[in-house]
Amino acid sequence: MRNLILLAAASLAAGSLAAQDQPVVTSAGADYSLRPGDIVRIVVWGHEDLSGQFQVNEDGALQYPLLGDIDIRGLTVAQLRGRLRSGLENLFTAPFVTITPLFRIAVLGEVRTPGLYTVDPTLSVLDIVAMAGGPTPSGNLNQIRLLRSGAETRVSFEQQMARAQTLQEVGVRSGDEIVVPRRFFTRSDWVILLDVVQIGLTVAVFVNAIN
Repeated sequence: MRNLILLAAASLAAGSLAAQDQPVVTSAGADYSLRPGDIVRIVVWGHEDLSGQFQVNEDGALQYPLLGDIDIRGLTVAQLRGRLRSGLENLFTAPFVTITPLFRIAVLGEVRTPGLYTVDPTLSVLDIVAMAGGPTPSGNLNQIRLLRSGAETRVSFEQQMARAQTLQEVGVRSGDEIVVPRRFFTRSDWVILLDVVQIGLTVAVFVNAIN
C-alpha cells in the first residue's frame, strides 16, 4: 500500500510539472536498462496517435509509429526518451514525451486470480500479489518464489515489509514468474486430519464394543 501511495504521489507530481510545460521523465525506473519482453508506456502530449504501450521484441527492437524500429539494447528509459524526442523534433516543435517502463510477469500458485500481468517496476512483490487478488487462505507469503529459466529466488513477507524493495531492486524482469506456494499444513488440512482421527476412534470404539 505504501508503494501504491508513493506511486500516486509521483503521478500527481508529474501532472504538476506538465502544467508548467517542463520536460518530464517519470520516476518509474528512468535509469532502468530495457530488455526484450519489456513494455513501455509512451505518452506524447497532444498526440494520441503516438501514445500507447509498445513491447520490445525478442531482437531488442521497439517498433514506433513514424520512427520505425528503434534498437533499445543497452538503452535506459531516459535515453530512449531522448531518442524519441530527437526523432519527433523533425516532425513537430518541442515534443513533450513521458515514458513508463512496464514488466510482463506471471503470478501463479496460491493467489485468487493467477495470470499474466503488466506491472510497474516501482511496485513491490507484495503489491503484485495484491493485484492478483491476494493469497488464498492456504497461500504461504513467507516462501514466495521468483522463477526465471529454471533459477529460483525466495522472497518472504517479512523481508518485503522490512526492506520495501521494488521489483527492479529485487531483480524481477519481464518473463519472470512470481509463485505463491501452498502452506505445508493449512487449517483445512487440520480439519481433514481431525475428521480422520475422529472416524478412526469411532471405528475403534465400535470394534471394541463388538468384541
